[in-house]
Amino acid sequence: MVFGIASLVAVSCGLLVVYPYTIYLAILTRLPGRPVARRAGFAPGTTLGTTLVFCAYNEAQIIDQKIANIEMLKRRHPDLEVLAFDDGSNDSTYERLAARPDLVQVLRGGGRSGKAHGMKRLAAMAKGEIIIFTDANVMLDEEAIDNLHACYADPEVGGVCGSLHFYSERDASATAAVGSAYWRLEERIKDQESRTGSVMGADGSVFSIRRELYPSFPDTVLDDLTVSMAVVFAGKRLIKATDVIGREDIVVDRADEFARKIRISTRAFHTHQHLRRQLRRMGRLDRFKYSSRKLLRWFSGGALILGVLAGALACALVSPVLLGAYLAAGLAFIWIGQASERGPIAKVFEIVLALIATQIGVLNAMLGRTFQTWQPAQRRVPEAARKSGVTWE
Repeated sequence: MVFGIASLVAVSCGLLVVYPYTIYLAILTRLPGRPVARRAGFAPGTTLGTTLVFCAYNEAQIIDQKIANIEMLKRRHPDLEVLAFDDGSNDSTYERLAARPDLVQVLRGGGRSGKAHGMKRLAAMAKGEIIIFTDANVMLDEEAIDNLHACYADPEVGGVCGSLHFYSERDASATAAVGSAYWRLEERIKDQESRTGSVMGADGSVFSIRRELYPSFPDTVLDDLTVSMAVVFAGKRLIKATDVIGREDIVVDRADEFARKIRISTRAFHTHQHLRRQLRRMGRLDRFKYSSRKLLRWFSGGALILGVLAGALACALVSPVLLGAYLAAGLAFIWIGQASERGPIAKVFEIVLALIATQIGVLNAMLGRTFQTWQPAQRRVPEAARKSGVTWE
């Protein structure tokens, strides 16, 4: 009896861990689609009153590339308004941005106030009908704004998520390889969510909304999730465009990525608590999507731990020898995974760390903790990689 319950719990927890990434995607592919009435043919130089905004903190290593990217976008769209918020950088980020008033209007904060605060100030200044939100380290493709405009030809569309592409390297660390693979899967899920109606929240790397839908919110929430979900709450569609492309270097350091996932999941679940009433008023399909993609994923780390414990109990009920082998295999996995930077075991170990980091973040939020400021990752795919012939994924 006890063995059966322990085995059932272990299997159920395993299914819960994989559901948001596999079973949910399979369900989405079987749902009917809702086409978007895109209209191509917007002439270069037509911006539909568009404003591009981003926040920066100590981005001196990448800011010259960002400025060059803005310059390229402005050549194609001379009327594009570009606004930046410097969150108290102590390197040359602000000075380099301020040196190009022909390209960008930069606002300097009085200290570390956080991205949500900075984005709210920029949104209040924006004059464009469409606001594009991006990050200081994300570079937009030349055709991105034209392709984004085509989506807004459909009056049902209130927001458009772009597609984030990472560098890939043949000898990338397990952290980079897993992060890249995870993001490809995430992009596939968003594609299917968009095909069937609305995406359940945008990533801050590149997304846009109609300015009239911009909500009010506290500085402690995750601004990209809050702002993008406001589109869904308003009864408009939040779609994903595969041809609105932003490019970014991927984090290659395990400690950086672990800390980043804790920070993001803490703020994400804190944001969920802030949006709870509005989430309950969504339609059935959107509630199903949100629960599948967000809620279950946030608790996957806890399900993993519970499943491992249930498996240990099941083994113990069979024989002490089987339990010993189970524990030895687990310890060997931890030791090899922690010591390795490449290989299949290291990649699985990275997945486990990601689930645990997410669960820690959720627990932080449930205890009333959150993060308001951020730190740029210190170890990403280096500048040399961008010039060495590596490909974008």
